[in-house]
Amino acid sequence: MKNFTTIETDGKAEYEIQRSRFIAEAVHAATEEDARAFLLSCKKKYYDARHNPSAWVLGAGGEKQKSNDDGEPGGTAGNPILEAIKKRGLTNTLVVVTRYFGGIKLGAGGLIRAYGHAAHLALEAAILVRCLELTRLAVTIDYTLLSLVENFVRQENLRTDATIYEQQATCILLLEEEQLAPTEAALTDLTAGRAAFENRGTVQGKSAI
Repeated sequence: MKNFTTIETDGKAEYEIQRSRFIAEAVHAATEEDARAFLLSCKKKYYDARHNPSAWVLGAGGEKQKSNDDGEPGGTAGNPILEAIKKRGLTNTLVVVTRYFGGIKLGAGGLIRAYGHAAHLALEAAILVRCLELTRLAVTIDYTLLSLVENFVRQENLRTDATIYEQQATCILLLEEEQLAPTEAALTDLTAGRAAFENRGTVQGKSAI
């Protein structure tokens, strides 16, 4: 797993221009099956709309990307929606923009701007979250050093798991990759080399944006 940013709470927005109404929905989708199911639900919900263009980006590295113009002129709908997702650096994200035609043609440029803007508004309305791969670093120390280490953890605002109390205390820190080396170095200095470190695997964590 890599660190990535996605949608935690769905976003929805409406936008109207030249009597055409655009309804945009941005949602979390972990798989292509999830994305297709939500897209189908939108087509059923807005059964009387002319177009339901969409785009998604999936995978921790955003390696799966797809856009669909759904009857709009090629490149005027799905692609600007996809670009709105990519601009925010999101993955595991689907945006569907439903259009109710108002009788006035917008032209290719107008469509590109309208679909891109509607997608942007829905993404702005969504609550995002950073998904992280965290290393479980066990820091084993004598009880005489416990308060010192706990104070350091609070000051540095580090994520933690439950402390293990045995013959010695073992504090479990949940660290991002770039935090590992500096945290070990700081705790080594703080405890005058009396802390023992052990990597105990990884867990998934989240960080609000």
